Amino acid sequence: MIRTVTFSSTASPVDCEKNLPTLYEYYTEGGIDSGLTTYPDGFLLNGKNITIISGAIHYFRVHPGYWRDRLRKLRAAGFNAVETYIPWNLHEPEIGVFDFGDGDNDFSPFLNFRDYLRTAQEEDLLVVIRPGPWISAEWDNGAIPAWIYREANMRIRRSYAPFIKRMTAYFDQVFPLLRDLQFTEGGPIIAFQIENEYGLVGKGASYPDTAYLEEIHQQMLNHNLTALHYTMDAPISSYRNGSLDGVLMTANFQSDPVGQLTELKRLQPDQPLWVMELYPGWFDNWFEKHVTKTTEASIKMTRTILDMNSSINIYMFHGGTTFGFMNGAIPNTHTPTWKFHTSSYDFDAPLSEAGDYTEKYYATADLVKRYLAVQTRLPELPAQSVKEAYPAILVTEQLAFNELIDLVSTSDRVTATDVTAMELLDVNNGSGQSYGFVVYRKTGLQVPSTPTLEITGTVHDMAIVMIDGVRKTEPITSVQQVTGFGYWQLSNATLNLDDASVGSNRTLDILVENWGRRYNLKGLYDGLVLLNGEVLQDWEILALQFKKTWIQSLSDWQEVSESSGPTLYRATLEVEGAPRDTFINMSTWGKGSVFVNGFNIGRYFSVGPTHTLYVPAPLLSQGANEILVFELFSPSSEIIFTDTPILDNP
Repeated sequence: MIRTVTFSSTASPVDCEKNLPTLYEYYTEGGIDSGLTTYPDGFLLNGKNITIISGAIHYFRVHPGYWRDRLRKLRAAGFNAVETYIPWNLHEPEIGVFDFGDGDNDFSPFLNFRDYLRTAQEEDLLVVIRPGPWISAEWDNGAIPAWIYREANMRIRRSYAPFIKRMTAYFDQVFPLLRDLQFTEGGPIIAFQIENEYGLVGKGASYPDTAYLEEIHQQMLNHNLTALHYTMDAPISSYRNGSLDGVLMTANFQSDPVGQLTELKRLQPDQPLWVMELYPGWFDNWFEKHVTKTTEASIKMTRTILDMNSSINIYMFHGGTTFGFMNGAIPNTHTPTWKFHTSSYDFDAPLSEAGDYTEKYYATADLVKRYLAVQTRLPELPAQSVKEAYPAILVTEQLAFNELIDLVSTSDRVTATDVTAMELLDVNNGSGQSYGFVVYRKTGLQVPSTPTLEITGTVHDMAIVMIDGVRKTEPITSVQQVTGFGYWQLSNATLNLDDASVGSNRTLDILVENWGRRYNLKGLYDGLVLLNGEVLQDWEILALQFKKTWIQSLSDWQEVSESSGPTLYRATLEVEGAPRDTFINMSTWGKGSVFVNGFNIGRYFSVGPTHTLYVPAPLLSQGANEILVFELFSPSSEIIFTDTPILDNP
């Protein structure tokens, strides 16, 4: 049966292209009879040839006030589709509590992906969806919720019944929201990815767990998600390990495009080529240099792939920002054994973190327009947002560590015999703590002479020790320090406390920061805490999560004074007229997080490479704006704004 649908675009066309059809006009003329299909040499959409040229823009990394702007810039570059993941951990922040933009969580305004997908369609773009459950994406735990680890012996990304049960409950909420947005139903979605780089998961008799992949595939079909299904892996290294019989295989790789695509064609000679992740740059990690890729190198690889008659997805076309505590981590083959990602997800992409055009944007647009199967109407280039270097503001108030801890609600405090992981705390309606800091407090402590504190096992990820609110561990200023006490690199580490720590009725606080998760718990859970060889027990454990509702409830602010431990600082930015995009330059601070009107815009760290935090204008208001900085080590007296990002060390 032919389905007749009328589409319209809100984008204004370039004068010389006004007589061209829109993308939807061309591919739906006469009604919709079929979606995206394949043949050995390419793709058909509704029976017409199409080379898919898409770009990745994650709705959860872009303020919704800028969704249309970023999508229109993608379409103006000649692209015909946008690709996005769907992050489970944002959409189910607590067990059985789902948020698709209608919740009261910090990220709720970012989560109405139906609005995002409709906006993409209005901007004359098709959509490729990657619903997980694992998305990787340099996102915390690949977006699988941290509360999943509350179940003992949990095995994620496997056909393990407890995991499948949780995944199914989530997909039963997500998939119905996507069904009517498929192209054959009059929506923009042309394809769904099954899992993500599953060929990299592991080796041995239990891998690949094809039953797990088939479960995801079947659940999509059960929910009538019938748009084209596909998997993605590096053909040479993963072979068929992440694939399913009868399901299109797509590729990702960083080099050797000819070799990789030749192997992909050998693996599935009756299917077309599609590079699902073509990297114009790369992500950044703390302690390292900002990663860039020259425009020439990016264009050369893109051209090589297009010349092989392959469709492409540029990952990322616009990286945006990993707001909050949502950055992930990856294991490393040498010291340090973990790499933690920065909040900036600029990716050296064609559109910058703030959505600005780059040389790479113009070169990419010029190239891809030559490879389109059909010419359709494109919008004019949207104007760039104006950036503002607001005057520096002085920090005027503070809450020292003990004052801040006193304001943690009783619902975020538990008592326990021994220290334990943040995920296992009985907080957040039985879902545990996922993000931020966890405080292990021991009161009424007798600290003997020549005291030595030992943490057996491993810290995940950084521990700051305080006695009566005075910090006893050194600030971190170099990567070499992670091999010492208080970091994940060293097991069974000891700290010699100073003479000032000696005495009775002392309060010991161990503040542990979660730097980013991948397959592991956070906090102190590998072992015990000992003082001069004696095990310390009977702890109060506090979840210091910095949720927006809690931040906005803080009171009893004090005048700024010298602080001897982690401190929350407060300043006010006065904005005259309409707010503008800006960056906060944190290069004179040590390590911590920044909150703008209660929203966590990300982490800063003096080791770099990133030294600025992006503040999109919609987070600001005309008039007074509250800027908070939770500094762990070395505060500054002012907050400096700039109109340009600092993505690398000087």
